Order: sequence, then structure tokens, then C-alpha cells
Amino acid sequence: MRATRDLYRVGDVAKIIGISRRQLQYWDETDLVRPVSRTPGGHARYAFEDLVALKTAKRLIDAGVSVQRIRKSIRALREILPAVERPLAEVVLVATGDVVLAFKDGTAFDAVSGQEWVFEIAQLKREVDAYRARRAVEIPLRTRASEAAACDRTA
Repeated sequence: MRATRDLYRVGDVAKIIGISRRQLQYWDETDLVRPVSRTPGGHARYAFEDLVALKTAKRLIDAGVSVQRIRKSIRALREILPAVERPLAEVVLVATGDVVLAFKDGTAFDAVSGQEWVFEIAQLKREVDAYRARRAVEIPLRTRASEAAACDRTA
């Protein structure tokens, strides 16, 4: 196990994420994504978790979500999920139009309002299994009824 974590310089991060150095500095200055540390000379150093947060922010922006909406989502997620320190790195976020959905612990919800959006997948699986069981009973009954009707027509 390493005693120190890998840290990345601004220029390297900008190339890895696919944004300009200026964009990266702006996101730092405006608290969208701040670096994990700074050198004694004040230069930003980013950890891998920062790269995850930056890539998430970039993908949301590329999907049409405004930076203001991302910031609002981050603030709300910190309130909704107090144990989450870095929502962009710790929560799966997906853009659906200008809505940001957060996926955490098997639940999907609006990142700003906290309103649950998506049903529990395990519940859907139970519903599908129940449907299939009903269909397995219904299909033989219908087949037998069709066969009986065909016999009646030929007789």
C-alpha cells in the first residue's frame, strides 16, 4: 500500500479531463470542484477522486446541464446526504434534460429536490416474475380454449 496518494498537476488534469486550464481554474475559484491540496507555492494538486468529480461535471455540462444547476445540485445533495462530502465523486449523477438524477444506495432521486424518481429495481423484478407466472397459467388456458373452439367448428 502506498503511503502517499497520486496527485496531478493542473496541466495534466486539464488534458485528462478535456477542458482548458482556465476552465479548471474557474471551477476551482467558484467552488465547483476544488483540488484536494495545494503546494507550498499555492499550486493546485488534484487526487483521483477530484478527477472523477471533474469528469462528472464535464459530462453533465456536455449533456446540457448548466453550471448553476450543477452547483445547486451539489448544495442540495450535501443537505440530503450529509455523509457525502463530495457529491460529484461519491454519487452517480445522470442528466435528463436539465434535471440531474442522483443514484445512491439503490434509489434514484432528483438531486435538487430529493424527490424519488425511479422505482426500486428489485420491486420491478418481483412484478415481472409475478406477471410471467400469471402468463404461464393463462397461456395454456387460452390454448386449450382455442383448441376446443376449433374442435367445435369442425364438428
